[in-house]
Amino acid sequence: MTLKRLSVVLLACLTLTACGGVDPNSPLGQRKAIFKQMLKTGEDLGGMLRGRIPFDGQKFADGAVKLDALSHEPWKHFPQVREEDHTSAKSDVWEQQARFQAMARDLETATGELVIASQVQPYKAGNLGPAVQKVEDACSACHKAFRDH
Repeated sequence: MTLKRLSVVLLACLTLTACGGVDPNSPLGQRKAIFKQMLKTGEDLGGMLRGRIPFDGQKFADGAVKLDALSHEPWKHFPQVREEDHTSAKSDVWEQQARFQAMARDLETATGELVIASQVQPYKAGNLGPAVQKVEDACSACHKAFRDH
């Protein structure tokens, strides 16, 4: 009898957990997925420069290209009107659209510059570090201005 009760409780918990998820096809779900890819890619690049991951010049250059491509994607998944779903985006995203778009372009510019820096051979942290820092600074500035947490 206890196994049956435990199974019912477990099933109820799983059902409630499934209801709380974000629809991966919604604008929120799509931009969250892109931001997660950007974070992972950026962490790998920073990790290579900071010695957490072995440096591989070609992987770094490929990562820079990937990050640049991703940096152009999330903005199209911010609808004109704020969603009803819980989101980390502050209402300022919609109330200060010009500033938000300008900061998005700053990130795109920074990732483009990172691609250029990653093409310079031989690879040197002195060339790559400032470009990675500029990308990180652009992300951080936008998060401070437009993200709840």
